[in-house]
Parts: sequence; C-alpha cells; structure tokens
Amino acid sequence: MSVTDPTATIRTPERRVEVAWFSALCGDDYRFLGVPDGDLRSSFENCGEIVRAADQLGYQNILLPSSFVVGQEPLPFASAMAAQTEQINQLVAVRMGEIHPPMLARHISTIDHIAKGRLTVNIISSDLPGEKVDSDLRYDRAREVIEILKQCWTQDEINFTGKYYNLQIPWADPAKPYQQNGGPLLYFGGISPGAKQLCAEHCDVFLMWPETEERLTATISEMSNLAAGYGRKIDFGLRIHVIVRETEAEARAAADRLVSKLDADKGEEIKARAQDNQSAGVLRQDELRAKSKDDYIEDHVWSGVGRARSGCGSAIVGDPDQVYEKLQRYIDMGMRAFIFSGYPHLDECRLFAEHVLPRLDTTRLNVAQGRLPDEIPETPLTFGERK
Repeated sequence: MSVTDPTATIRTPERRVEVAWFSALCGDDYRFLGVPDGDLRSSFENCGEIVRAADQLGYQNILLPSSFVVGQEPLPFASAMAAQTEQINQLVAVRMGEIHPPMLARHISTIDHIAKGRLTVNIISSDLPGEKVDSDLRYDRAREVIEILKQCWTQDEINFTGKYYNLQIPWADPAKPYQQNGGPLLYFGGISPGAKQLCAEHCDVFLMWPETEERLTATISEMSNLAAGYGRKIDFGLRIHVIVRETEAEARAAADRLVSKLDADKGEEIKARAQDNQSAGVLRQDELRAKSKDDYIEDHVWSGVGRARSGCGSAIVGDPDQVYEKLQRYIDMGMRAFIFSGYPHLDECRLFAEHVLPRLDTTRLNVAQGRLPDEIPETPLTFGERK
C-alpha cells in the first residue's frame, strides 16, 4: 500500500477518478525531446487532433495550457473545440489578471454554454508576460479575480472592492454559466505558502506535479487541513507524463529514446521560456532529479522530461500492470484526478487508452460534484427570462 494519511479528507471519497489528457498548445510536442518537428507544431490542426482523439478514446477531460509562446491561446481554442467534441470536458488554463474579470467570467460562461457544461478552469497565478511582481501580490490579484468570477456566476449583482478591482455592476446576467451550484470547477496548482492558501480558500481541485509518494502524501494532508480551516473540502489531482508499453524494458527504452538527442543547453533554453520555470514546484522537481539515480526519483517515476520542460517534469514508466498499480497507489492516497501526457502526445494518448484507461473506474468531477445539470438549466442564454 502507498503512504496514506488517514486524517486527510477529500471532497470525493469514492474511488472513482477523472482521467484527462493534455493538448500541446504551447509548443510542447516532440518525438525527441528538445528537437522540434514541423509536423508537431502547436497549430490548430495538431492540437485539435489531440483533443478529438482524447474525446473519442473516452478521456473525461483535457488540459489546455497557457503560456506566451507560439501556439494556441486556450480560451478561443476551447471555444472552437467545444463544437467539435461530444463528451470530453476541457480544462482551460486562465492566467488571472490578463482579462478584465467580468469579461473573463463572460468568456468562460460563453464557452460553458457552447459546450453544454463540458468546461473546467485551471487557475494560473504566474506573472503576466513581460512583468515580474512579488508572489504575494500575484496571489492577491488572483484571489480578487476568483472572487469576482464567483460573484458573476452566483449573484444577481457584482459588488467588489479590493486592491486591484473596484466594481459595482447592477446585473450579472451576461456572465451566468451553463453549470450550476457555483459554476465551472476551479483547478489550481502551486506549493508556495500563498498558493496553498489561495487554493484552500477558493478552489475545488488541487493539482500536484510529480514527487515521491511521501512528499505527495504530506502535501495532501497539509492542503486538507488548510481547506478545513475555511470550512471546506477539496479534491486532489496529479499532473504527470506516462510511458506505457507491453513490457517494462520497452517502456524504459522509450524513455531513453525520448531524451537521446537532447542537448543540455537547448533543454535549459526551452525550460526558460515558461513563466513558471523558477517556481517552487519546478525547483522541487529539479532537486529530486539531482538526487536520483538514472533520473528515477522512485520506482517507475522517471524525471528525465524535466531536463527540457518546465512544469510537470516526470513520467510513470512501465508495463500496463505496473502503470495501473502505480495509479492505484495514488488513488489510495486520495488522488481523484489525473492529467496525463506523453511524447508525441497523440501516439501516447492512444497507447494509454489501449493499455490502461479501460481498467480505471472513471467519472467527471463536475458531474460527481453536482455542477453539470442533467437537463438544460434555466439561464439567460437558455430559457430564462429575457430582460
């Protein structure tokens, strides 16, 4: 059994999980890590094909990341894909402060209606492109944006006074979402003290990057206690890559092949493009890799991806049984959401769906938590009173 804190509480106690894939909107698709391929660029065509494949293969969600690099901006991309998919949710990364909050609420509610509620939101609190501010100020700004979003989605009026925003708007109807009981779920990741407090107070799913089971368990326990301090419970998720093959030897060989053409300087250049490249979470992963043997930070968790990638830097590597058993250990710990990816993303999406996905007991967290209505809800854009 995995290391588990019996005192930790989670919002969804049932052992069902939301399994998401990742669409490479931000230049992150390779056959050999750090060696760009023209046909794997972050075009609408390539990124859209990944989303449609994940939808058809039965994934419950897909992460659409955000960064100021060549690629697709997640909100307009999600709007386009909402009309091209059938059952999959989209987890849209949104950097707080980029868009005036009432208009951001309206952007999100518009996509939520197009997708008939198949939408979740990944809260990003990093610096905006070209700025560098104190982390506490970034979290204060993010907190204000979230509070305004919640007013837009749940109240008749918008009345907010803060450090960054002072808003009095007599009606919130233009921003009312399709989803009910609070609107789209908010996912959030970050391990600095300010990040943890923000998530405990306002968000629904705390996302973690790969670390050892012991460290992940400690974080779940800490976050569970922090949320309880606000009278809340949250769920937990893991963002991690995966390399699954019919045998462990084949999987480890695929991992080695992935970095076989990587130039160390090029890897550092790619990492430096991301706004989160010096975040506490990235530095903790770098520390674990530096202490590891052959880049494996524990059994079946290989950190080689982090040599040319900011953010999530490790992969589960193994045969189908080994990958499945590792996921069961994470589920025992309290994980209820997984966001997987691999290189190239379309190929690995299909391999995981073939070898592991059908064995997992899955759900959509917005369904499990009562956000997605069974029938068309009464909103200003459905059959609510037209004022």
